[in-house]
Amino acid sequence: MNDRPTISLEELKSQVGGEPRFSRWFELDQSRIDNFADVTEDWQFIHVDREKAAETPFGSTIAHGFLSLSMLSAMGYDSEHAIEGTKMAINYGFNKVRFTSPVRAGARVRAKFITRAVDEKTPKNILITRGVTIEIEGESRPALSAEWLGYIELDRGE
Repeated sequence: MNDRPTISLEELKSQVGGEPRFSRWFELDQSRIDNFADVTEDWQFIHVDREKAAETPFGSTIAHGFLSLSMLSAMGYDSEHAIEGTKMAINYGFNKVRFTSPVRAGARVRAKFITRAVDEKTPKNILITRGVTIEIEGESRPALSAEWLGYIELDRGE
């Protein structure tokens, strides 16, 4: 059930190059990191072995870069409005992703979204390009920066 606030396609277009929107803060605690390691079968020690990770320059375990990236789904749902008349919305991929700083276990992160482009491929099909940065609370460098593509199919009758 989609209970998110909605905006019109014209309102979405007016966001291009405009003010950023922010998600709420999400904690990437060790439990979430361990669960992600189990799902992805990525048990590299830097993520799951507190003793060995403490001996690294990070001083603790760190979240998987892909865990931070995967949080964009929740962060986008948290901060981005649905488009009126959406029949279907899918993740279309990324033009660019860079992991710029590690996220230590227990840190809180949030996303900053900026709409970069809204392309009407057909009257029913919209490609949205958003710049996104995942910020780490209390740190100057972000965890990642990316250009994220979303594909929207509008229900505009037959």
